[in-house]
Amino acid sequence: MDRKLLLRQQMRQSMENEIAARTKAHQDKLARFRSAVHARKAVGAAAPATPLVMLAHGDSWFDYPLDGNAISLIPTDIIAQLGSMGNISPFILNISQWGDATTAEMSWPKQQRMITAIQDPSNWLDSGKPDAILFSGGGNDVAGDQFAVFLDYAGFGAGGLDANRFKKALGIVEASYLDLFAFRDRYAHDVPIFGHCYDFPIPNGLHPICAGPWLQPSLHFCGYNLTQGTAIVHQALLDFQSLLTGLANDPANNFVLVPTQGVLANADWANELHPYPQGFRKVAGKFVDALRFRFSGRI
Repeated sequence: MDRKLLLRQQMRQSMENEIAARTKAHQDKLARFRSAVHARKAVGAAAPATPLVMLAHGDSWFDYPLDGNAISLIPTDIIAQLGSMGNISPFILNISQWGDATTAEMSWPKQQRMITAIQDPSNWLDSGKPDAILFSGGGNDVAGDQFAVFLDYAGFGAGGLDANRFKKALGIVEASYLDLFAFRDRYAHDVPIFGHCYDFPIPNGLHPICAGPWLQPSLHFCGYNLTQGTAIVHQALLDFQSLLTGLANDPANNFVLVPTQGVLANADWANELHPYPQGFRKVAGKFVDALRFRFSGRI
C-alpha cells in the first residue's frame, strides 16, 4: 500500500477513535447526571439544575490539542474551556476536527457524523436533541499556503487584499453555513446555532512544530512586511465578520454570532492562528455571555 495512503487511513482511524472516546465520555457524564437526578427525587430532594447539553462541530478553535505551541494532547480550545465555565457548566459533545475548512465540516461524511450524534438519545436529555449547536468554521478556508491567492502583489495596482477574489472565497464559506442551517432544519429543528468570527491574529510566522505558518509566507511572497500584513489580515477578518453578521441578521437562520473580534491582546496569541489557553478562555467567556442571554438560568 502507498505510504501516504496508509498514513492518511491511520490518521482517519485515529480521529474516529478520538470521536468515539469523546462520545463515550459525554454519555457517561450524562448517565451520572441522570442517576443523580433520580437519586435526589427518590428522597424527595430538589433536582439539580439542568445544564445545557450541546453539540460542537468545528475546526482547531474547537479542537486544539496543544498548550500554546507545545504538544500536550490535552485540549485547550474554546470547547475545553467552556465545559468548565458558567454558573452551571454545560455538557458538550465535541465532534470537531482541527484543520477542517467549512467545506470539509459540511462534507457528507461529517454531516453523517452529526446525524449519528443527534439521533442517539443517549447523547441528550429529555428533549432528545441538543439545546444548541456550536460551530467554528471559515478560517481554514483561506488561511494556509492558499492565502496568496487572495493577495495582490505589492507595488501593483491597489495592493493588499484583493476584494473581488476574497469575496469569492467567502462565497464558499457562506454556502457551507447555509448548508449547515438547512441541515439543522432537517435533523434538529428549532435548535439555535452559535458561531464566532475568530479574532485579529498577528502574521509573524510563529507556529507549532506540527503545523503552519499559515499567513506570513504568502504575505512575504507577495511583498508585504509585518505591519502591512497585519492590516491585510485585519481587513480579511472584518470581511468575514460582515458575512456572518448578515447571516445572523436573518431570523430564518436561527444563528447567533458570538462577538469575538477584539477580545484577545497581543500577548494572548501563541502563534499566527491560535491563542494560549487563557486566550481561548477569554473567547469562551463570550460564548457564555451569548448562551446566557438565550438560555437564562441554564449556564
